[in-house]
Amino acid sequence: MCCFLKCRIFYQQESSKLRRQIRDIQNLNRHILGEALGSLSLKELKNLESRLEKGLSRVRSRKEIELQNHNNYLRAKIAEHERAQQQQQQEQNNMMPGNLCESLPSQSYDRNFFPVNLLGSDNQYSRQDQTALQLV
Repeated sequence: MCCFLKCRIFYQQESSKLRRQIRDIQNLNRHILGEALGSLSLKELKNLESRLEKGLSRVRSRKEIELQNHNNYLRAKIAEHERAQQQQQQEQNNMMPGNLCESLPSQSYDRNFFPVNLLGSDNQYSRQDQTALQLV
């Protein structure tokens, strides 16, 4: 029975110690949240403030690193998208070489008329006042 009694006393002490640790951790969490500060001395308040500032500094540093990583990722995605667009544009340009309509200014014309002065410089019309030919 002596062993049983020693074990019981040991577990009671351990249980009491664990309850005290739980209570201390709960109080510390309240203090970190800015609650129940009235019981703290000036020295404890300064210590808490210092711990909070150090923690906040670590959080901000980590946040800054994450934001930089995300910005770099987004820049890479933008560059990749721009390269894909340029490649697609080049492929489209290569598929339609020599198309006269691509070189014309973007204006709307009647489908039966085509402005003569927009033809290449090798045209045989020398008068600029002839503005259109009717296509039949």
